Amino acid sequence: MLNSLAASVPASETAFLEVSIVMPCLNEAETLGICIEKAQSYLTQNNISGEIVVADNGSTDGSIEIAKQMNARVIRVKKKGYGSALMTGIAAARGKYVIMRDSDDSYDFINLTPFIEKLRQGYDLVMGNRFQGGIKPGAMPPLHRYLGNPVLHSLSSMP
Repeated sequence: MLNSLAASVPASETAFLEVSIVMPCLNEAETLGICIEKAQSYLTQNNISGEIVVADNGSTDGSIEIAKQMNARVIRVKKKGYGSALMTGIAAARGKYVIMRDSDDSYDFINLTPFIEKLRQGYDLVMGNRFQGGIKPGAMPPLHRYLGNPVLHSLSSMP
């Protein structure tokens, strides 16, 4: 199964990888294994050649060991910060398409099909909306809900 092999084979020796799932990580031992398992299951069930890239930002809780045991490729990120981990993971990705997911199990790894379909159609960027259908009470601080997200949404909607 290519999904498992991609983590341990040098880039020059890997077959075509369609998808790289990049997960920034900082001390996510509690949820990282669940996320990797869901991502691997999705790739396998949908017959997609891919890899899981864990961009670790200095974890000290066993996250790196969990990722390696599950055949994810671990990239150690020296510069601190979520953005640095994300950008380093993207740069290390070998797949034709890159999908970003957090390693705290806040995103649904099982529903990647709409993203991949759009990428295969030639879209350069595909974004999801985790707030579609509303935000459950208590799921987000009021400041983010009523100020931060509306401002970001309006900025991202500009032509």
